[in-house]
Amino acid sequence: MRIFRFALLIILLNCLFSYLTYLPKDIGLDVPDGKLNSLSYAPFREGQSPLLAIFSSPDQMDEDLRLLSQKTHSFRTYTSTEGMDAVPPLAQKYGLKMIQGAWIGYLDKSNQLEIDELVKAANAYPDVIKRVIVGNEVLLRGEREPEELIQYIRQVKSRIKQPVSYADVWSMYMKHPELIKEVDYITIHILPYWEDEPISVDKAPAHVERIYKQVRNEADRISPGKPILIGESGWPSQGKQRGWAIPSVVNESKFIRGLLKVAADNNFDVNIVEAFNQPWKSELEGVIGANWGLFSADRKEVFPLTGKVFEKEKWFNEYLIATLIMALVAFVYARKIKNLPGLQLLAFLIFIQILSSIFVFQSHKSWVTSYNDLSRVVAVLISLLNLMIAALLIHRGSNLLSGTKTGKSIIVPLDSLFIIVIVSILYKTYLLAVDGRYVSFPFEISLIPVTGLLGLFGFRCLNTGFFLSNFDYNGLIGRKPLSNRRNIQFGYLLILYSVGLVIGEIKAFMVGRDFIQSYPDIVERLSWAVCYTLSNGQLLGWLACLILIMLSLMIKPGLEQR
Repeated sequence: MRIFRFALLIILLNCLFSYLTYLPKDIGLDVPDGKLNSLSYAPFREGQSPLLAIFSSPDQMDEDLRLLSQKTHSFRTYTSTEGMDAVPPLAQKYGLKMIQGAWIGYLDKSNQLEIDELVKAANAYPDVIKRVIVGNEVLLRGEREPEELIQYIRQVKSRIKQPVSYADVWSMYMKHPELIKEVDYITIHILPYWEDEPISVDKAPAHVERIYKQVRNEADRISPGKPILIGESGWPSQGKQRGWAIPSVVNESKFIRGLLKVAADNNFDVNIVEAFNQPWKSELEGVIGANWGLFSADRKEVFPLTGKVFEKEKWFNEYLIATLIMALVAFVYARKIKNLPGLQLLAFLIFIQILSSIFVFQSHKSWVTSYNDLSRVVAVLISLLNLMIAALLIHRGSNLLSGTKTGKSIIVPLDSLFIIVIVSILYKTYLLAVDGRYVSFPFEISLIPVTGLLGLFGFRCLNTGFFLSNFDYNGLIGRKPLSNRRNIQFGYLLILYSVGLVIGEIKAFMVGRDFIQSYPDIVERLSWAVCYTLSNGQLLGWLACLILIMLSLMIKPGLEQR
């Protein structure tokens, strides 16, 4: 009965904690009528990709535009080929207006085909296609020179009646002001998350306003009064934190509503990116690139444009699964732990609950942020690895608390799995340090092992008193090696990679063109780069994981443990 009471208490407290964590957030003013002015649309679903030349069917596009008609008055496309000729009549069917795009790249033949299809659609559906855009971030990608792009723009202008533009990040229009003269309206992308100086979501709308006015002043100097469209602005719902820019569902919604208020106050013309999450972008931009949509890839709403917003609306499902796992494990170990003192028994049950919750949370997150068969296989393998480690840690913990000797059948596989984890952590940290722009912090491979080590440390302290030496890796898992050289070597590698990660993050800020312009003084620039790096919560969490594992490997057992 004592186990049942303790377990019930922990389950109820966990439910309360989860409920409070995932309460819906009131994030500000609703979007008027629940509809945006304009929204970027690419029709790709899971398994479809322009890289693989696998495209959506007309029926799928019909379903998409039916959904878009509930969220926006108009939408922007990026290509006029790849089956997109079906879109204008569907837009007409659902009463939507379009900003039609033509994709411009390296190949002249493909570019001309794009332009011909754009012209054909614009002339066939003038009541639907109100503006066109020739090229998207071509200069940013370095695929065309400005002079070549201008020739394409002039060709389209001579063949249609609609206003013609070119779209790129705002700084490209500043770098190539000759474009301002050529286009009928200026299309700029302002994405605060991707700026060289990533700021918090609360300050992001004001940042967009400042950049818009900067472009406005430059444009008026060259071509007074020329219209400006913010062709892309948005915020990711998943992925890596950059500086103070934190991806989340709540933050994505908060940014959009805040931006629309700024746009209404200043009469800005804004297109939000984007309608649907794009799984194919994970190949190029990781988890971040795949999660900018109002809808998920399977066409489920990520967040509403009115009312309160849930970060995770179905949190109770994860809580329920974690609770069932905890109850099952407690039942299996009930006979072994029933005579433990109250504090030890409570600590063991809390340990099981925490490991269960982390396992379920990370397994689900890994699965939903996997966008192809290979990444899903990796997610399953990581979940199985975590399951085995958690099971062995729980058994080792029960032995520590009950005074039972742990056999080699537990120690050897636990040690082997930890080595796999450490090697994986070193590899991931290397990727983050060298070029981590699109690499998410891989907590799915570290949280279970680190939490397990901390739990075993707590159990040892309950038995012998608080000694830092209780945190030595060998003592925690029960390993008694002849030499500690291996652990020390891994410890030094973890120190080296941790330092390299911090240096890599600082360097990424220091070499950013716009960051240099904002902070021309190198000392001030370095100070801000360090500030943005060391105030990044995800980075600090990852460093904490590395440091805790490193400490466990390098701490020597005290005399009382020898």
